[in-house]
Amino acid sequence: MGETWIDACAFSAIEPEDVTRFDHKGRTFAIYRTEDDEVYATDGLCSHEQVHLADGLVMGHIIECPKHNGRFDLRSGAAKGAPVCIDLKTYATRIIDGRIQICL
Repeated sequence: MGETWIDACAFSAIEPEDVTRFDHKGRTFAIYRTEDDEVYATDGLCSHEQVHLADGLVMGHIIECPKHNGRFDLRSGAAKGAPVCIDLKTYATRIIDGRIQICL
C-alpha cells in the first residue's frame, strides 16, 4: 500500500510557533509551524482527556494541552509532562505549492 498525502491547509494560514486543527474522515489532527518554519503533524487530541491540542500553546518544539497543561514534543509526539503519559502519533508533512500536506 502506497503513501496517502492529504492536503490540510495553506502554510501561510499558520503563524510561526502556532498550531491549527485539521479534521479528516472523522479524525482530528494538529498541524504545527515552528518559529523556524518547520511543519509537524500529530493526532489532534490529547492522549490524557481527548482535548483539542489546537487550543493549546506552542513553545519551541512543545505543545501544551489547554486543559491540564500536559506537554508533548510536537516533533516526536513524546509525552513530556504530567499528567500525560501516552505519546501522540505523528505524521510526515511536506509543503507543495504553499500547501501543507500530511501523510496518512
